[in-house]
Amino acid sequence: MEIARAAAGLFVSRGLKATRAEDIAQAAGIAPRTFYRYFATKEEAVAPLYAAGAQRWAEAVREAPAGLSVPEALEHAVRHTLEPGRGVSAASWEWVRTLIRLAMASPALGKVWAEVCHTSEATLAEVLAERATPSAPTAATRPSAAGPGGPDSGAAAADPAPAPDGADQASASGAADPVPAAAVSPYERFTAAVAGAAVRVAVESWAVTDTSPTGPQGPAELALGNLRALRGFSWTSRQSGQAGQAR
Repeated sequence: MEIARAAAGLFVSRGLKATRAEDIAQAAGIAPRTFYRYFATKEEAVAPLYAAGAQRWAEAVREAPAGLSVPEALEHAVRHTLEPGRGVSAASWEWVRTLIRLAMASPALGKVWAEVCHTSEATLAEVLAERATPSAPTAATRPSAAGPGGPDSGAAAADPAPAPDGADQASASGAADPVPAAAVSPYERFTAAVAGAAVRVAVESWAVTDTSPTGPQGPAELALGNLRALRGFSWTSRQSGQAGQAR
């Protein structure tokens, strides 16, 4: 994660084109050959930061109270990951803004961002399958005192300071009896894609503006608005319900 922080700092301060992999290695205090041991390109270096925020979003859905419906759990997760001061500081959201803008302007960095979002959708599909399974672990039964859905539990997409702890917590909480990928129904994959797109588009839409991360045009409120626009959408289906009973 230190390499990812160094890369993000240079991308934000210098710009993507002006930053070389060797510059990132120097800033991270490692040899260039060590850098290339972990990453094939300079753009890939920020993938852990993108992934930390995406993983926290999925884990916040997992940690939402068991009694919440799927849309309520999704809104709960948005409030715990996208509201400044809860998931990530307002200052760090400026890092998020710049990194998302860079991803939208650079095909190479955009590919990294897209791959992270795709992986996050797969994780969210597993989470939705868990919530549809009566015996699945929930926030009420999992022995976690401060999971990644909590107010002070880590970073959003690119918080350079607490991201490693948030990512480690997400990994730990997600390790408890996950639903096998093969057990996730096609409809759960679809609903995960819909929910993921609602949040991703909100963050990207905010990032291309100069709007404050707080308030009605902030990423959290935009995401909540997208989710509310889906009222009437069937978050569960007869087939997915039968799949849940079979698991």
